[in-house]
Amino acid sequence: MTINLFLQQLLNGLSIGSVYAIFALGYTLVYSILGIINLAHGAIFTLGAYFTYTLMGGSFGFNGLLANAALPVKLPFAISLILASTLAGLVGVVMERIAFQPLRRQGSDPLLTVVSSLGVAVVIVNLIQYLVGAESYTFPADTYGDLPPAINFGTPENPIPIRSVQMVIFAVSVVFVAIITYFINRTKYGKAMQAIAEDPTTASLLGINTDRFIILTFFISSFLAGLAGTLVASSVSIAGPYFGIAFGLRGLAVIVLGGLGSIPGAVLGGLVIGLAEAFVPSEYSAFKDAVAFGILFIMLLVRPQGLLGRRFIQKV
Repeated sequence: MTINLFLQQLLNGLSIGSVYAIFALGYTLVYSILGIINLAHGAIFTLGAYFTYTLMGGSFGFNGLLANAALPVKLPFAISLILASTLAGLVGVVMERIAFQPLRRQGSDPLLTVVSSLGVAVVIVNLIQYLVGAESYTFPADTYGDLPPAINFGTPENPIPIRSVQMVIFAVSVVFVAIITYFINRTKYGKAMQAIAEDPTTASLLGINTDRFIILTFFISSFLAGLAGTLVASSVSIAGPYFGIAFGLRGLAVIVLGGLGSIPGAVLGGLVIGLAEAFVPSEYSAFKDAVAFGILFIMLLVRPQGLLGRRFIQKV
């Protein structure tokens, strides 16, 4: 492998790894507060991509209830991205009220909540298919305006071309990771969420409205999922209603690799898996999923708590 190819794959790996990081952050926030894995996270990822495509004036195919439908307006990508992610966040709030809150109030086993989230994921995916069909949709060629298709980070004699969309994805991901990290660690709302994650009963006794912060957590988590879905779709395409399933599985691998409940671990795990996938030879690209879960398997054998996770001590 030449140095130019190495640098190119390194930048590509950082780009996709940063998307994995913000996607996994959503998983981590919900797990930190409620101690459960939200299996509907991948479906929200898909919704974010569809919402952005719709707000940008994209039209749908010949199948589904909304066949040939399109909005009469076409919003710029940046505005569509924020609005679509906000809509995804609101869907997450509705999901929490319908599928999580009733079980939580009844003191149900956490496993039932996981099953409930899986049911929500199936409903969302099938609803998308019913409304717009199972076709793939590609974002417009001018999604990123007048940016050139690729940026050369080398010299004319030794070019290192990186797709502009990859650089935009990396920049947006880094910005939002920084915002979420600052929010969690530096604001009173973030510290309240940390308190609930540490001990919800004590936090409630100290006057923290746990129910309100659970809603906020689901909004932020789903916002990040919708954001990640749009970024990935703008780079490749929306590959149908099941578009987010594979990324949902990768997100699980990321949070376990980084350490369950660890925000820095989610970021580190995303970057590790992104870089590992980037260096898979092109002839073996179909086995990228195996790379992610192979790394996860080895980590579970060597360090079960993950890269930055804490070892759990069971007292008897």
